[in-house]
Amino acid sequence: MPVRRGEGAHRPARQQPGWGWRDPRSEFENLWSEVGRFFQQGTTPTGERPWAPLVEEEESEDAYLVRAELPGIPRESVSVELDANELHITGELEEEHHGKVLSRRTGRFSYRTMVPHDIDDEAVSADLADGVLTVRIPKSPQGKRRTIDISAQ
Repeated sequence: MPVRRGEGAHRPARQQPGWGWRDPRSEFENLWSEVGRFFQQGTTPTGERPWAPLVEEEESEDAYLVRAELPGIPRESVSVELDANELHITGELEEEHHGKVLSRRTGRFSYRTMVPHDIDDEAVSADLADGVLTVRIPKSPQGKRRTIDISAQ
């Protein structure tokens, strides 16, 4: 058997990033949607295929944050929508020609992720600065964990 050497050799496996436990049914629906999108891309001509920006998701005590790298994409070309518990970030970057050497990703882009149900969907905000789109999804006050006292009878 191969031996793993180095700093991480004795560390336990890291958990995948995410927002805690999710409903298995919604996870399956998300997977099914991704598989469908994969097969749809296979039938789309290469020049028309949407690409996904690099994205990180983070949970703080009072909100969920989604950061997407969108360098050189103007704010007017980006759309952020929240549909029930699914966040959609879409847009398009028109192709520019600047000589023979410069090439960059162009065309449509799309990113979708499921968000937990404990959100305040009326207070969602988005900001695009320095090529990074930050979507802040506040948690709902009703969804916070609290301790319940148990009474004796």
